[in-house]
Amino acid sequence: MANARFKNVLIEGVVTVVPQNIKSIDDEVGLYGGNSKQIERIKNAIGLDKRRVTDEFTTSLDLCVQAANQLLDGLSVDKKDIEGLIFVTQTPDHFQPANAAIAHGKLELDKNCASFDVNLGCSGYVYGLWMAHMMIASGTCAKVLLLAGDTISKYVNARDRSTAPLFGDAGSATLVSSVEREVSSFFSLHTDGSGAEYIKVPAGAFRCPSSPETAIEVQDDDGNWRSKNNLVMSGGDVFNFSIKTEPAAINEVLEYSGIAMDSVDYFVFHQANQYIIKNIAKRLKLSMDKVPCDTVSKYGNQSSASIPATINDSLAEAVSEGKKTLVLSGFGVGLSWASAVVDIDKMYCPEIQIYKNGE
Repeated sequence: MANARFKNVLIEGVVTVVPQNIKSIDDEVGLYGGNSKQIERIKNAIGLDKRRVTDEFTTSLDLCVQAANQLLDGLSVDKKDIEGLIFVTQTPDHFQPANAAIAHGKLELDKNCASFDVNLGCSGYVYGLWMAHMMIASGTCAKVLLLAGDTISKYVNARDRSTAPLFGDAGSATLVSSVEREVSSFFSLHTDGSGAEYIKVPAGAFRCPSSPETAIEVQDDDGNWRSKNNLVMSGGDVFNFSIKTEPAAINEVLEYSGIAMDSVDYFVFHQANQYIIKNIAKRLKLSMDKVPCDTVSKYGNQSSASIPATINDSLAEAVSEGKKTLVLSGFGVGLSWASAVVDIDKMYCPEIQIYKNGE
């Protein structure tokens, strides 16, 4: 099993930035044939409501750089002390160069800083934390800056009701540091590539390059419109995957850590939708007081940034005031899933920030 334990590595702070532009499912009643009652059912059952989306000029890089600047300023960190930069995203500015290299330049980090991208979505934040912990545990770095962000709204078709009302955009920054005091973190990571077709953008890279043909929109049997350049998701398969794998994953990482379920202060899941999160919590017999799930209704499914966004949105006060034990778990595109048990000790954690152009 891909399990790992680390000592003397601590998450010092998390900042999340979202765009200014708010969209609401109430304004998209046309997607549902004008059926306002169906809109209410979706809001109540799945938890979809509002989401934040970027304009055509703003990217995940912009959101993450603003988050990083606030994080480093808030913690009074000398940028020369950042020895590693990981950028988790599936919506980079370019195929080449890596977002990490561009962010490195914008942040004016030292040249002695290892920087690279990770192409993962829903599980990407926990994977990124695992890599940051490894870089520190190996002795390579003392401080690693983890940027995780996506603008999935740019991939979805506005006439596809299976995806358009769901995805929001966000960028986050997390500082992971070596510390002298005793602290342990535990990780468990998995992949099932047999489900790679369940969440996919068919065209745009080298297997199927974008062309006038891939931009042609067609209607599926459910009345959704999309082209091969748009995100397509098999909702039923993703739901079944989530509720099957996540309870087992949480039990696995807790058993590996030796930490009892009751000793965990909060369980922070990827904000796929409220229905999935509540089903996972029910199967684990968790109190919803320990499972924040309102973030998706305010900001949408934010892909790689949804876990840090939930921490900033729902737990800012709690994690800032003292030591807390958190279980973090992301699941989705790949298919991949990753879970971690981490201790937080008076972490720098402001509420979610709004993106300001030019910062």
